[in-house]
Amino acid sequence: MVKQGTKIKLDKSSLALKIISYITVILFTIICLLPFILIISASFSTESVISREGFGMLPKGFTLNAYSWVFRFPEMILGSYAVTLIMTICGTAVGLFIIAMTGYVLQRQDFPFRNIISFFIYFTTLFSAGMAPTFIWVSRYLNLRGSYLAVFLQLLMTPWLIILMKNFAKSVPYEITESGKIDGAGDFKIFTALIFPMLKPALATVGLFLALGYWNEWYQSSLYLGSAVKYKPLQYYLYNIINTANALKGSVAGANVSITELPSNTLKMATAVVATGPIVFLYPFVQKYFISGITVGAVKG
Repeated sequence: MVKQGTKIKLDKSSLALKIISYITVILFTIICLLPFILIISASFSTESVISREGFGMLPKGFTLNAYSWVFRFPEMILGSYAVTLIMTICGTAVGLFIIAMTGYVLQRQDFPFRNIISFFIYFTTLFSAGMAPTFIWVSRYLNLRGSYLAVFLQLLMTPWLIILMKNFAKSVPYEITESGKIDGAGDFKIFTALIFPMLKPALATVGLFLALGYWNEWYQSSLYLGSAVKYKPLQYYLYNIINTANALKGSVAGANVSITELPSNTLKMATAVVATGPIVFLYPFVQKYFISGITVGAVKG
C-alpha cells in the first residue's frame, strides 16, 4: 500500500521534471530562432548601418533596398520559383517512388541478386568517377547540357538514400509480402497496395532530403544550364544576383552610385529569406511521420 505522503512527493517530482523539460525546450527553441530573427532583421536594415554597427535583433535604418534588388525583375524571380517548384515536386515524387521500389526489392529474401546490386550501390559511395568524367558523360554522350534534365536526373536518387530506404524496408514484416502472394497479388500490386503505405516514416524522411536537394540546388545548374535557359533555378538565380551586386560594388561602374546604397550583406540576408522561407513550411507536414514503429501491430502474432 502506497502512503499518501509518498504519492504527493512523486507528484511534485513529476511536476518539477515537466517544468524543467518545458524550460529546456523553450530555451533551445529560442536559440534556434535567433539566427532566423537576425537574418530577417538584417535583410530590412540599411547596408551602411550594418557595416558600421553590425547585426541586431531589430532592423537598423529600415529599408527595402535589398528586396528591391532581389525583385527588380519580377518575371525572372517568378520564373525561377516556378522552375524550382516544378523540379522539387516532380523530382521528389518520382525519386521517392523509384527509391522505395529499389529499397524494397533489395531487402526481399527471394531476390537472388540483392547482395550483388547492393554492393555496387554501396561501392559508388566510396569511389566516384569525379566531376570531369561526369560532365563529359552528361554533356557529350547524353547531350543534356542546356536542359533541365541534366539537373533533374542527377538529383533523382542517391546511393545513401537507397541504403536508408532499404534499412527502413527491412522493418516491414515479410509475412505481409507472403500474405499478398497467397491472395494472388503480383509483386507490383504487393508493393503499391501493401508495402508502400507501410513506409510512411521512410517516405517522409527520404522525401524531405530529396526536396531539400532540389530546392537548394545551384552547382549543377551552373555547370549544365548557364545561359542556355531563360529561367534558372531559384538558388542559382539568387547566387547570380549576389555576384552581380558584389561585382558592381567593386567595379568602376559603381562610381556614380553611392557605395553605401549598393547592398552586400543585406542582400545576402534577403536572398536567404527568399530562398529559405517556402521550404521551411514543408517540415511541419512531414514531422509526424518521423516517428518510427508504424508497422507495430500490422501483423498479428
